[in-house]
Amino acid sequence: MKIYIGADHRGFEMKEELKKFLAEKGYEVEDVGAFKYDQTDDYPDFARRVAERVAGDHEHSRGVLLCGSGTGMDAAANKVRGVRATIAFSKEITRAARNDDDINVISLPADFLKSEEAEEIAEIFLKTPFEAVERRARRLQKIAEIEKKNFK
Repeated sequence: MKIYIGADHRGFEMKEELKKFLAEKGYEVEDVGAFKYDQTDDYPDFARRVAERVAGDHEHSRGVLLCGSGTGMDAAANKVRGVRATIAFSKEITRAARNDDDINVISLPADFLKSEEAEEIAEIFLKTPFEAVERRARRLQKIAEIEKKNFK
């Protein structure tokens, strides 16, 4: 599985640590930026890069985004058809998001997590399978119908 990772200036330092951690765990990690700390960069640029790559290969990839609160990245990523992103602020919510909603992108709130917490959350995100029972698959189909109507 390929992991696309991106962060703005508030998530930059944690992204650098997290991508090393994921590579050491054997994941193929592609960093889409920021490639240097720049206090004037804008989170939508990185959210879009990650989200479009995941949407283009949703069966073989996932995305990890980092910004201060996670909210900006989450909002931007969810504008890309085929992306189901969530703010991953705890192990429990991340597990539920993967299991119940087949989330394919997480947004980590770097201002509110320690690096070790981010690593644990990322591992849960990458290892938890989607429980494709009928009711959950039905709900994802309804999300896809909303996308078709609103993303023409």
